[in-house]
Amino acid sequence: MRSQATTQDDYAFGLSPNAPDVTAVKVISHLNLQVQFADGLIGLVRFEPSHLTGVFAALQDPAFFQQVSVLHGAVTWPGDLDLAPDAMYDAIHLHQEWVLQ
Repeated sequence: MRSQATTQDDYAFGLSPNAPDVTAVKVISHLNLQVQFADGLIGLVRFEPSHLTGVFAALQDPAFFQQVSVLHGAVTWPGDLDLAPDAMYDAIHLHQEWVLQ
């Protein structure tokens, strides 16, 4: 007999499924962002060039990277490109930055 999964089972160990929404994002330099969450936490998001593959390849273009915004509590770019706010929050809470490599 298969057991019923709970909502909590759907999240990776250690992630905050109820992380506060991102409320602001600012480009610091190409591939570097400053984000702020609804609870006041502020930190950096840094992309390593090695992460700019697949859907993230578009971020290699500095003009496209500048089009970052906050939509529905997440950091987004045109074309439905976004970042996971829960993983971002956890990394920034622990290390003051989230490095995508």
